[in-house]
Amino acid sequence: MELTGSVVGRRLVGVLGEMGIHPTQRLSGIGRRGLAYLAIKGPIVNRMLMSADLWPDLVETRARANLRRVLWQLPREWVSATGWDLRLNAEVDLQAAKTVAENALSGALLDGSELNLLSNDLLPGWYDEWLVSEQEQFHLRRIQALEEASRTATRQGIFGLAARAGLSAVCAEPLRESAVTALIHAHLGEGNRFEAVRRYRSYTALLQRELSVEPGDCLTELIAPFLNGGRNGSG
Repeated sequence: MELTGSVVGRRLVGVLGEMGIHPTQRLSGIGRRGLAYLAIKGPIVNRMLMSADLWPDLVETRARANLRRVLWQLPREWVSATGWDLRLNAEVDLQAAKTVAENALSGALLDGSELNLLSNDLLPGWYDEWLVSEQEQFHLRRIQALEEASRTATRQGIFGLAARAGLSAVCAEPLRESAVTALIHAHLGEGNRFEAVRRYRSYTALLQRELSVEPGDCLTELIAPFLNGGRNGSG
């Protein structure tokens, strides 16, 4: 869970990386699933849809009974009900990360704490049917945002931040050429030719091993002056 600023007096739900809440509460397995659903699909969700999504193999009456049990087990005042709707009364790191991603894609320069919000996937290791599309969408969005954050920082000459954002993107998708390209641009911008060449060669070997293909022309042309007889040392 990664949210910026003071947490005093705030209710927080983290679903990026490991799930967590603040203030710390002990939750049952079913309570964790229910709170995660509200955090990801909310802040306002429909009771019937939530019960159907969480227990798709159960008849409606049984699923609704399970949902009532979830609500009873959740910390008091965290969830409020109005008719058929439920509202989560807490901040969620996923929503903050989505805002940061949109800012990055609009060309805003991110700071270190904002990059942290884009460093983890949505509940990795959870395989609930209702969650899969949410995981895939956020995974792609955060990589796109990290790449753009790296390019923006490179253009502004903040190469350490650019390299950090680019490396996060590469770690998330090692075969994604646009991420590798952004990282290599950052390394070259700071004069670190050795690291740029090392990253290119590592990526080339990975492509050969996994897909039996070569890097694209744009990336190859970018690094070509520093390969073989070129100056591939740092500085």
